[in-house]
Amino acid sequence: MRAVPLTPMSFRRPPGLPAMTRHKMSALLAAAGAVVAGLIVVPSAQAAPASPGWAPCRDLPAGLECTTVTVPLDYSRPNDETISVAVSRLPSSKPERRRGVLVLNPGGQGMTALDLPLQLVAQGLPASVRESYDLIAFDPRGIGRSAPVDCDLPPDFYVPPPYARDAADVTATAETARRTARQCAESPTGRMLPHITMVNVARDVDKIRQALGEHRISYLGYSYSTYLGGVYAELFGQHTDRFVLDSVYGPDGAHAWSRGIAKGFEDRFPDFAGWAAARHDTYGLGATPDAVRATYFEIAERLDAAPVNGTNGATFRGNTFAMLFGDAHFPALADMWRGLRSGVPSGQSTANSAPVWDFSGQLHLFCNDSRWPRDVATYQRDVERDRVRYPMFGAAASNIWPCAFWPAPQPEPVRFSDRGRHNLLLLSNVRDPGTPYADALRTRATLGKRATMVTVNAGGHLAYLYSKNTCADGIATRWLVDGELPRHDTVCR
Repeated sequence: MRAVPLTPMSFRRPPGLPAMTRHKMSALLAAAGAVVAGLIVVPSAQAAPASPGWAPCRDLPAGLECTTVTVPLDYSRPNDETISVAVSRLPSSKPERRRGVLVLNPGGQGMTALDLPLQLVAQGLPASVRESYDLIAFDPRGIGRSAPVDCDLPPDFYVPPPYARDAADVTATAETARRTARQCAESPTGRMLPHITMVNVARDVDKIRQALGEHRISYLGYSYSTYLGGVYAELFGQHTDRFVLDSVYGPDGAHAWSRGIAKGFEDRFPDFAGWAAARHDTYGLGATPDAVRATYFEIAERLDAAPVNGTNGATFRGNTFAMLFGDAHFPALADMWRGLRSGVPSGQSTANSAPVWDFSGQLHLFCNDSRWPRDVATYQRDVERDRVRYPMFGAAASNIWPCAFWPAPQPEPVRFSDRGRHNLLLLSNVRDPGTPYADALRTRATLGKRATMVTVNAGGHLAYLYSKNTCADGIATRWLVDGELPRHDTVCR
């Protein structure tokens, strides 16, 4: 695979997979410039915390060390209540070659990610990266082992919401969304609700940096955590070293992202359609890509009318979206379709046996870090519009979230800018359903001279180590190890 210079545009469970339900889809799965003065205040520097005391991690694979870092719940009241952020470390494999720490985050989380360093090693993280850094993972506040919040979400909770067939479906989803927001506020962890924000997570990361005794950190973030990387770079740019933002989240927040994945679905689906058409003799889903697409609508409409073994049309559409995240899921997806079409679903078509994924903490982040329309009618209009523009998934992506009723003040989002160090490497697959390429281009344009972008001519979610593109992998590794960036934005074929 070769790198092709790209003229800068004038203008965007493995890590990063979004939680579709608390069952199977969670098992398959899971941005910003100068801050306007006075809107977000970075606390003045304080004395660095004492060095963390590392110990073997509880209930995690051998080789990892764990600790906690104490941070304020409310950074505007730093001497009041505190919480503990769980942190893990995989030490450099060659301490004499160690150059610093590489902070890792997988993106949308519903459970602990403290084992992420070992996940990436198993995925093929190069030895040179292992030698160069201590690999640091952490659970963001409200998630996993870092003061987790709990909204008592039902087993059928979806992100994105279920496909809405009409305005009445949006109204029905709104009632569930309203109830969910109320549950989050009234839960025993409700006091934390306004403080689970990406700005505060970025502040926590800087507390981790201080606890580690590092002047600067390097960072590898996937999917939604590319937004965290961008926010940290805005607030604490002087403490950034080499940043890799992979599968880039858009600069406009969670509401814009949710609507955008409808296009991501449409961009990615032809990959599966071509794969299934080439195997029509095995799965019987259509001998051409167009025929496979028609089968999608046929199955969805049939399940809308008569669910099979608990799978309705909305679940089918959501599961299909989630399984487009990686080519490795295609056989299971085709098998699921075949079973649902025949009325005898395969084991892949239901989600009753997978590990539970609690989306409560991630929901807090999504709702607190974006401006969401507050009226149901706006979502009804968006659903009708996007059902036409993106018929496969638009009426799900634009449906209403609990964020419309979130019981916290509307935030002033962090805005990305082109002012700062040139040390952000962006990677994006062109047919990424979860963080669409169009979003990456918008982020790229916003960051300007601070960023270099690598476009990977591939489908699926996640690039570095996951797309198996030697061109993109080589660029990211050389940046992390040698500090070498392409002179121009680049396309990896």
